[in-house]
Amino acid sequence: MSPLIGLITCSQRSPRAGPQITTFIQTTILTSHPTANLNIIDLAEWNLPMYNEPGIPSYITSADEYVHEHTKAWSREIARHDAFIFVTPQYNWGYPASVKNAIDYLFHEWKGKPALVVSYGGHGGGKAAGQLREVLLGVRMRPLEAERMVQLRFPDREEVIKAARGGEMGLEKEGGFWAGEREGIRVAFAELVDAVEAVDGEGA
Repeated sequence: MSPLIGLITCSQRSPRAGPQITTFIQTTILTSHPTANLNIIDLAEWNLPMYNEPGIPSYITSADEYVHEHTKAWSREIARHDAFIFVTPQYNWGYPASVKNAIDYLFHEWKGKPALVVSYGGHGGGKAAGQLREVLLGVRMRPLEAERMVQLRFPDREEVIKAARGGEMGLEKEGGFWAGEREGIRVAFAELVDAVEAVDGEGA
């Protein structure tokens, strides 16, 4: 069975472009990897409160050890995935607080799992991606190398404004403005799957 890959939509703002971009990533992958097992995890739908567990996540090894039901549910959701693709915007040179909060709730559920960061923004989101990659290393994940991170740059200010307003971006059209980024996304995904297989091999 194909590894279960979580596609995490990191933005919770409203309106937002995140869901469209996550879908673009998903469909791009499926065109070359039709059997890929992808599951979208939208942080806006989870709407986790700011971290409010009394325990230290790195000392907790079971979902039942958490106090709050939202944490137990989040723990089980993340634990069932083999790897993750974080789809994040860049805000003021950084990534959203929503994804940092979601990561900080857990530790062992993330530990050892491969990850790919896909960033987007007026400048491509490279600063946010670099910072987020450091955080993923902090929870002992295995993010792909920095040069493999996908950076999606809006072509002009008009598209930035449209995205911020939640407007239709036309990403599903074959000639969409990120059509040239599709191959890089597919290559990065293939490397992510290879990383999952390498982890599985270590545990064999």
